[in-house]
Amino acid sequence: MRRVVVTGLGMINSVGQDKESSFSAILNGECGIKKIELFDAEKFSVKIAGEIIGFDPSEVMDAKEVKKADRFIHLGLKASKEAIIDANIGESVDRERFGISSASGIGGLPNIEKNSVVCETRGPRRISPFFIPSSLVNMLGGFVSIEHGIKGPNLSSVTACAAGTHAIAEASKTIMLDGADVMLVVGAESAICGAGIGGFASMKALSTNNENPKESSRPFDADRNGFVMGEGAGALVLEEYEHAVARGAKIYAEVVGFGESGDANHITTPVVDGPLRAMKAAMRMAGDVKVDYINAHGTSTPANDKNETAAVKELFGGAENCPPMSSIKGQIGHCLGAAGAIEAVVSLMAMRDGKLPPTINYTTKDENCDLDYVSNGVRDAELNVVMSNSFGFGGTNGVVIFKKI
Repeated sequence: MRRVVVTGLGMINSVGQDKESSFSAILNGECGIKKIELFDAEKFSVKIAGEIIGFDPSEVMDAKEVKKADRFIHLGLKASKEAIIDANIGESVDRERFGISSASGIGGLPNIEKNSVVCETRGPRRISPFFIPSSLVNMLGGFVSIEHGIKGPNLSSVTACAAGTHAIAEASKTIMLDGADVMLVVGAESAICGAGIGGFASMKALSTNNENPKESSRPFDADRNGFVMGEGAGALVLEEYEHAVARGAKIYAEVVGFGESGDANHITTPVVDGPLRAMKAAMRMAGDVKVDYINAHGTSTPANDKNETAAVKELFGGAENCPPMSSIKGQIGHCLGAAGAIEAVVSLMAMRDGKLPPTINYTTKDENCDLDYVSNGVRDAELNVVMSNSFGFGGTNGVVIFKKI
């Protein structure tokens, strides 16, 4: 089986518009959650989100073309461009052996909402001709592949909050099975609109701490009361090891394990068993490795944080054997289908710099959440192996393990 390494990274979220500024802000415990500006949320029970402020899509698309793509595609183009530049992918890379694995949980929900209103109020003839191609999840991969001349496999994962992690696994499988030499992974999401916020709020999934937005996302804390919607994109260039070495690429880490599972339990309520089996599968594939850090799914919901903690304790044989684990969702919110890609980028940068990102807003201990959540600020640590977890609605789970070379 061919080896897969990571040679490029890119990221945009509510605390930074590139990987370095984002990672620095995350390490510093900065929070990008604030009052919603993308739409008028005054009548909504939830009025806060992790929005990206000041992003100009004309940075990555011709201004005349911007309206042809939804915001999640704009964000994906931004992160993808950074990752490709970081990997130094030049014209010498065979474009027919260069593929893409994209991911989003919902895709162009703002455009779906907008054109549904147009259809109802102004009639079907007034629907934008760009509506469908701007909204489909796989058009993220379509737009990015056209922009960068990527002619290899063009894949797409639409598995709720596990989509970004599943996209990494799909890209890795493609390279391992000789379907490509290089794969760009990009996960992007921007569902901060009336339908998105209203829909999740109606499920009682979101925090309603509108008065204190920066303290609203509280992973593993006893006072957590729901997740906060975020938006953003993460991108990784995956490459066959010998191919990367031959062109002198810098290597962040090797993908040594990934695992996938289904809960088969409930459409929205998570369990311990599904995430545990996904982590076990990733560990079996990785072989004899010692995990130094876990980037948790850590949504700040009562059920997820308790269950993820229980699954990690069972995996490692008790709390005393568990590595440090933290969640960055307190800083940037939950970016849904982009979360796995963004969190993989953060995990790899943590490995690069030897810095554990903190879990902010953890102030009150929950007896069911009793692990080391790096709650006292950024911590120095030697990281040789890191695990990143993603669990989604429908009971879909994804885990990936990276190892320093």
